[in-house]
Order: sequence, then structure tokens, then C-alpha cells
Amino acid sequence: MELLGERWAMLVLRELAYGPRRFSELKADLTGISANVLTQRLTELEGRGLVRKTRLPPPASIQVYEATEWGLEVVPLIASLGRWAARSPSHNPALNMSHVSVVMSLQTLISPALAEGLDARIGFQFGDTSYVTTVHGGRLDVERARLENCDVVFTGAPSAVAAVIHGGAPFDLIRVDGDVELARRFVKLFPLPPKVG
Repeated sequence: MELLGERWAMLVLRELAYGPRRFSELKADLTGISANVLTQRLTELEGRGLVRKTRLPPPASIQVYEATEWGLEVVPLIASLGRWAARSPSHNPALNMSHVSVVMSLQTLISPALAEGLDARIGFQFGDTSYVTTVHGGRLDVERARLENCDVVFTGAPSAVAAVIHGGAPFDLIRVDGDVELARRFVKLFPLPPKVG
């Protein structure tokens, strides 16, 4: 808790789970955090060896923050806390979520039994950010990558995609390209855990 107990620290690390991010991206996706607090948390996490500053290669050549190998080791714990929090009676799957939160929730909540025998590449386009997920062996692997050779692509705001997958909202809330029957099966692979009480 001394390493991660400061407010926003775990959320910053969550946002770095799938690759480097610019300061402005982190601030935009961490709703409610001030620039000063984000700077403090990044500095603290860097000082503790959990985050590092780096520069993307040309042509981008911009400064980004990324989790260190050790910092990434905490991601499964953060994901488990997300599963635990989803059991809260007040949990609302339609609330604002970052794209990292959505993808991490899928990776955490996939039901091996429901995914049995399924082998598919599912893409997600959230604004300028894309992910390719692979369902195989009853699990979901995630990569922040270009959308290539995907069987299905979901496009929309992260919260809208979460509402479709976790909240049962209709597909017309987002755009779905590719095998629609596969898309309908895919969205059922992620049952929320039972609520407490």
C-alpha cells in the first residue's frame, strides 16, 4: 500500500497496462484528475521504479509514460480489484470508462466455459486507439495494435462499447463490422459477477 496507496496511483498504472501513453491521454482518460495531481503521481511512481518516461521513435518523437516490467506485475491485481468492485450493488456498467478499463474488464471477466471452442480475432476502435483481442483456449489476449485480420470490429466510445457488452445495450449504440453472429456470441462471454447481498 505504501507503493500504490496514493489516490490515483493504481488508476494511472491501469491506464499504462497496454502500452505507453502521453500525459494528455492519461489526463483525458482519468476523469477528474488535475494536471498537478497527475504530475505528482507520475513522478512518485517513476521514483518508485513502477513507471518511466521515454520518447517514442520518429516520426512521433513525443514523450510518453510507460509502466516498467515490475509495474506491469501489478496489473492482474488491479484487474482483480475491478472484478471485486463489479460485485457492488451500486456498480453501473454504463458509467464512463476509459478504453483501457473496457479492454481490461473483458480480459478479466471472460468466462472460459462460454468461450470454449471459440478462436477469433476481435478488434476495437476507440477514437484513435485500436486493440486487437484474440479469443482462444477460453481466454482473451490483448494487444494495442492496428486492426488487421479481425473477424469482428467494434467501434464506438468506450462507455458505449461497455454498455453493449456488460449492460446488454443494443448494437445500434455502436458500429459492428464483420461477422455479426460472432459479435453476438462474443458479447455474451463476459458475465458480470453476482452482486453482493
